[in-house]
Amino acid sequence: MDEIPSFFGISAKQRDFVVNSDARYNLLVGSVRSGKTFAENIRVARAARESPAGDGMLIGVSRESLQRNMVKPLCDWLCIPAPTSKASSMNLWGRHIHLLGAPDERAQDKITGSTLAWAAIDELTLIPYGLFKMLQSRLSVRDAQLFAGTNPDSPFHWVKKELIDNDKIDLKVWNFNLEDNPSLDAKFVENIKKEYSGIWYQRYIEGKWVLAEGAVYPFFDYDIHVINHPPTFAKEYIVGVDYGTTNPCVFVLIGIDRTQFPNIWCEKEYVYDSSQTNRQKSDSEYVDDLASFINGYNVKAIYVDPSATSFKVECRKQGISQVFDAENDVLNGIRYQYKLLLNGTYKVCKNCTRTIEEYGNYLWNKKQAENGKEEPLKRHDHTKDAERYALFTHLFDKDGQRLTANDIDKIYNKAYGFQDDLPYPFRQPGQFGR
Repeated sequence: MDEIPSFFGISAKQRDFVVNSDARYNLLVGSVRSGKTFAENIRVARAARESPAGDGMLIGVSRESLQRNMVKPLCDWLCIPAPTSKASSMNLWGRHIHLLGAPDERAQDKITGSTLAWAAIDELTLIPYGLFKMLQSRLSVRDAQLFAGTNPDSPFHWVKKELIDNDKIDLKVWNFNLEDNPSLDAKFVENIKKEYSGIWYQRYIEGKWVLAEGAVYPFFDYDIHVINHPPTFAKEYIVGVDYGTTNPCVFVLIGIDRTQFPNIWCEKEYVYDSSQTNRQKSDSEYVDDLASFINGYNVKAIYVDPSATSFKVECRKQGISQVFDAENDVLNGIRYQYKLLLNGTYKVCKNCTRTIEEYGNYLWNKKQAENGKEEPLKRHDHTKDAERYALFTHLFDKDGQRLTANDIDKIYNKAYGFQDDLPYPFRQPGQFGR
């Protein structure tokens, strides 16, 4: 593997990793879409052929994400059939390779007793710490190696503190940026840089390990993100519910029409705060309020905090059947909502006063961040949770965003009569209040 044919179409950084990743721990760190996983997959193929005798292991946050990010691309590159997403192992050149999804600490039980010659991890910062510690002991074949790719996280994350900053271990780190991926179109690079700001820009574009502090949505601007009224009657509506008894109970109605720009908007809100009224409402009363709230709207789905069991039961008892558990992945939900706001496709109607107010008061928990865990403060978060439940659960496609930057460009151009090659929205001063 000292000489990699030029037709592989890889960059100098990718080639350097494939050829020179000879440490016990070999990390690819940097921006999104920078070619880390492609280089890691080539290195996996090399390890499968050349490493000392013993099993290999591929690990992802879930078995499905591992299939999408590593297993299928690797098999496509090798021109061989990929195992199904249900398979727990595969073979390359006679080597047995375990395939493991690791959504939580319980996954470490699945590798207990393994003896590995090498392992490769997709999205290292999202892997449970307990599983990683167990994996270290499983890499016990002589000259065993680990290959792992990741985006940066908090500077207090265990990956940064225990691996990258540890000069006592056998470790090599390759820092990637967008220019290290030769397959990216220049227009895409330009667009994706526009889709992030603040902490996410520093991490996902610049590849920095920076602390989450201050406002969760620091760029939120009343003049840009608030509209006087809905742009049209929505083709469909969704509702997010942050259920509370002692805490406020919030409903948000979100309209969707992909032929408009903006094509997603928060049209109205319901907030009941028992601490202000000195009276708690029953589940039955809240469901009555929800029925009134959605009356006359084409509501496709209502997304509720998964823990609000009694409320969901009461909804179904009273004939509101389109109630679903929300996807409560806080950080990814925030990232997704952040992106919708930043690229202009999601707006808030000015009558949603509590929703607008909480954008300015929704803050990161600095103490938790300093302990390596990122989460917002549990204050001024009720409308934010309700919005996130609806937007992330309904619109986010785990095989890739349904609304891409190109989709948004096309919607914008069609709505305003511009040509298809118009620069990315918000680039030119004066557009949408800028």
